[in-house]
Amino acid sequence: MTTTSPTEPTGWREANRANWDERVPVHLAGPFYDVPGFVAGRDTLHAFEPAEVGDVQGRTLLHLQCHIGLDTLSWARRGATVTGLDFSAPAVEVARGLAAEIGAGDAEFVTADVYEAVEALGGRTFDTVYTGYGALCWLPDLDRWARTAAALVRPGGFVYLAEFHPFADLLGEDGRTVEGDYFLHGPTVVDEPGGYADPESSSAATLRYQWTHGVGQVVSALVAAGLRVEFLHEHDDGHFRLPPRRGVPLIYTVRASKPS
Repeated sequence: MTTTSPTEPTGWREANRANWDERVPVHLAGPFYDVPGFVAGRDTLHAFEPAEVGDVQGRTLLHLQCHIGLDTLSWARRGATVTGLDFSAPAVEVARGLAAEIGAGDAEFVTADVYEAVEALGGRTFDTVYTGYGALCWLPDLDRWARTAAALVRPGGFVYLAEFHPFADLLGEDGRTVEGDYFLHGPTVVDEPGGYADPESSSAATLRYQWTHGVGQVVSALVAAGLRVEFLHEHDDGHFRLPPRRGVPLIYTVRASKPS
């Protein structure tokens, strides 16, 4: 069952955390994330991500909402000194285990809510703050997210966001019919088992809350947080979660720097 609510509901964070905690064993064991393939050397980043971020060798990189750490550790394999942060303790435990398994012993993983990241990381700052696919839809307050990310970037560093394009999520199965509302306010409340990695999986924590954030909202939030947007790129590259779409942007990337 899917409904919408006009306000930020009480308990949204706890519900989402419980839902993500239950996803961890499904994602670890199932074919969707292909964890054995990753351990064997598979890269999880799109080709345009390293091209847009640049050389990370010897640089510090913080991955907010890192889940089980596959993208985080893909940056580590490129030479970055990585820190991943996620509010799901089971996900962080898996990420730490994978770091040890692939020999990324200096990778650090921290359990904390993204809005509490500054305190959880002791006020440290990083060369790059990275946020990957499917992260922003779990957050109700985009301005607070941008302020948090900006506070975690050192002067001269930048925030890099690679996210699903909200327009693509509005399209139906035919890839052309608009079925959603780009300007939807308030959360979408979903109460049903399963998830994108395994729609048939069962779980006790079925309730979850998600929010739609337009590209303009994202850019405006980063600017309001004191960052300078260097580029906004739209990509038609597919991704594992998206059904086929033609002639529409599927992913967008933003790089926003912090003045020295």
